[in-house]
Amino acid sequence: MSQADQSHAAGAARDSDPGRAAVASAYQRFEPGAYLRNNYAPPRGDLSSPDGVGPWKLRCLAQTFATGEVSGRTLIDIGSGPTIYQLLSACAHFEDITMTDFLEVNRQELGLWLREEPGAFNWSVYSQHVCLIEGKGESWQEKEHQLRARVKRVLPIDVHQPQPLGIASLAPLPADALVSAFCLEAVSPDLTSFQRALDHITTLLRPGGHLLLIGALEESWYLAGEARLAVVPMREEEVREALVLSGYEVRDLRTYTMPAHLRTGVDDVKGIFFAWAQKKVGVEV
Repeated sequence: MSQADQSHAAGAARDSDPGRAAVASAYQRFEPGAYLRNNYAPPRGDLSSPDGVGPWKLRCLAQTFATGEVSGRTLIDIGSGPTIYQLLSACAHFEDITMTDFLEVNRQELGLWLREEPGAFNWSVYSQHVCLIEGKGESWQEKEHQLRARVKRVLPIDVHQPQPLGIASLAPLPADALVSAFCLEAVSPDLTSFQRALDHITTLLRPGGHLLLIGALEESWYLAGEARLAVVPMREEEVREALVLSGYEVRDLRTYTMPAHLRTGVDDVKGIFFAWAQKKVGVEV
């Protein structure tokens, strides 16, 4: 565990919340490579079928950015994990992107891809698919080059802290938009903690700014190598209510039911949600 990760874990423990301390401890066994294989290599990483989970997520993001409403200068990706696909459509609309994760191993994994180093996960199939559905005539190499150029920093984050990026954040704040995929429900011991984490990240977003949130529905655990991680089982109505309580107008909320052939034993997820929410002006969280 790095010094930064030790301080994060210590911070969780100091909060005298045994649930969150247990989450921080469990994540020290997280293996990025195993997580990527489980979720972003075939069968779940097979993008050839339009009914697959990968195409569904990429389509939700592409269609939302295509409205032109979610744009600005700065975007923060909350809890990036070891993945970059969630920003492939975003990078055309924001010139300054901050990626974040609690774990140093995930930040290192992101660094491999951003620097085009050996051993980096190959996201080209995802980049090709996004270029196809966006239909702008852009090559996947151009898409990846633009994303790499616009990611300006990869920072530690702890969504359970009132200032998730720390007191002296290196990211320009408040951001014009936030993206977060499979983070909050996967690091919160219960629904109350999920709500509080959502409140915390909302402080990073300007009034009128947009949040694009992707997460698991009715999932209680998932595997990442030796790590078995607990998840808050969320229902669609709970996602909507949490967003409203955090001061958002829900612009779009879609759900996807995980088909039987993609229930591969690496988790017990039943479905996925995609939410587009806009922070109300004049609402203090």
